[in-house]
Amino acid sequence: MSGSNTTNFTNPSTFILLGIPGLESAHVWISIPFCTMYAIAILGNFTILFIVKMEPSLHEPMYYFLCMLAVTDLILYMSTLPKMLSIFWFHAREIDFSACLTQMYFILIFSVMESGIVVAMAFDRYVAICNPLRYSTILTDSFVAKIGLAVVLRGSIVMLPFPLLARQWPYCRTNIIPQPYCAHIAMVNLACADTHVSSYYGLFVLFCVMGLDGIFIALSYIQILRVIFSLPTKDARLKTLGTCGSHLFVILAFYIPGLIMSLIYRFAQNIPLHFHVLIANMYLLLPPLLNPIIYGVRTKQIRGRLLRLFTHTGD
Repeated sequence: MSGSNTTNFTNPSTFILLGIPGLESAHVWISIPFCTMYAIAILGNFTILFIVKMEPSLHEPMYYFLCMLAVTDLILYMSTLPKMLSIFWFHAREIDFSACLTQMYFILIFSVMESGIVVAMAFDRYVAICNPLRYSTILTDSFVAKIGLAVVLRGSIVMLPFPLLARQWPYCRTNIIPQPYCAHIAMVNLACADTHVSSYYGLFVLFCVMGLDGIFIALSYIQILRVIFSLPTKDARLKTLGTCGSHLFVILAFYIPGLIMSLIYRFAQNIPLHFHVLIANMYLLLPPLLNPIIYGVRTKQIRGRLLRLFTHTGD
């Protein structure tokens, strides 16, 4: 295996995932917080789906979008964490070439889908606060379903060139990926080919997809805040702003880790590789972990339904 890991191959049948480079001896200990995050994220997101399904009062557009977010987070976790834990626990570092491309594609499309759902949730709050009388006529069930379909199609189509390009590249240096999952940038660094097309397309996605999402969210909240601050009383302003609280925390949980990672990659070139890898993992895994916690703690209807569920179980 060692010979095939280093030289003279162009189409590796497998890649080797190192986990957290430089911290291999601590992989068992590192697995504890990762396993805890996995359990909390799976339990939390399934709980959100169950509560929304069982509670008729939650059959509204805002909670439909929340369910889309939960499904996206579940698939993102289940496509990455099991392999990470198998590396940490069993040293199962090999991953098939096609499986690696598939995992990379899933990570990319569900990250873009999460961004699209956050935009849809911002639109929901915009309509609810700025056009409350038209809320039920604008955000109908069919319109919400069309938004969900558009989010899925956008993510699937926009991100498809990345695995198609990666499949065509020769990999003549090494098949070792210094990550616990198949990150796109790691595969770009391994390719023995001109990868400028992928890099330029990545910039296009960053600015014209993720960037536009951020602009739409900002514009929505500018209008929302304008309406909120025009309300006559402080209590009315606080109550209306409170309806946006959970979504604002989700936005912060989604964008702040990405911003921190971008700043570290740009300005902190001398920090150890394992720190880069850990930050990249937090960017990938933190939002799906925090989203159900944020909505479970801050949304009165979900919190109340959860308390009633445990109360009846206890009885």
